[in-house]
Amino acid sequence: MPLLGISKEAAVGSAVLGLAVAAGYLAGRRYHSALDSATHKGKSSPLQQYVLDHSLREHPSLKKLRLLTSDVPQKGMLVCSDQAQLMANLARLIKAKKVLEIGVFTGYNTLSMALVLPEDGRVVACDISEDFTHIGKPVWKEAGVEHKIDLRIKPATQTLDELIASGEAGTFDFAFIDADKESYNDYYEKCLRLIRKGGIIAIDNVLWHGRVLNPRKDDLESQSIHHLNEKIFRDPRVNISMVPMGDGVTFAFKL
Repeated sequence: MPLLGISKEAAVGSAVLGLAVAAGYLAGRRYHSALDSATHKGKSSPLQQYVLDHSLREHPSLKKLRLLTSDVPQKGMLVCSDQAQLMANLARLIKAKKVLEIGVFTGYNTLSMALVLPEDGRVVACDISEDFTHIGKPVWKEAGVEHKIDLRIKPATQTLDELIASGEAGTFDFAFIDADKESYNDYYEKCLRLIRKGGIIAIDNVLWHGRVLNPRKDDLESQSIHHLNEKIFRDPRVNISMVPMGDGVTFAFKL
């Protein structure tokens, strides 16, 4: 039976995230990218490396794509591998079949999600160009999940509006927002319409390298993230957990 309007699966997910928060603080985590924590061993703290060595179960195709991304100058944009694993575990926990991804980059998290979805599952992956997605597409195919990924190259707001207009509101299980920060609020609101009750929205970079602590007036990205953080904290439509993983990620569980 739903507890306080949220599904049993989402309630369990909230508990899992609570443990992740505690683990993050106990490990004394800083804000590492997947490349810092998983590729350049020794550059992160020994305790952080211990956490990765004893928790990260990276699929061979994910490792291959991560290493391919390490040759890209913008490699710092890659989602943390342990964060991607956590999100995939949550998607599996709530038996997700339909996933939204706002911001694809080379497609590491896209692949991570597709790997845990059932054969008839779908990831609607939104990006504005194929400058980086072409790196991941061959790996998606090699991993046997290409058929689960619906890559849409156009402004994400347009794709989200199209999904709403086509009657798909309330049918998605999980959404991951990791794109242009000034549009975060718009993405959040549209994803909230598209996600079902008990579904999860994950918002990346909510700590924004610490700049959310005292955002300058001319720093619109930091201002946008800070305002959304304050809004979600008070949003009665969701239960939340902000996890100090990577550059910070907030999980909003739709009520």
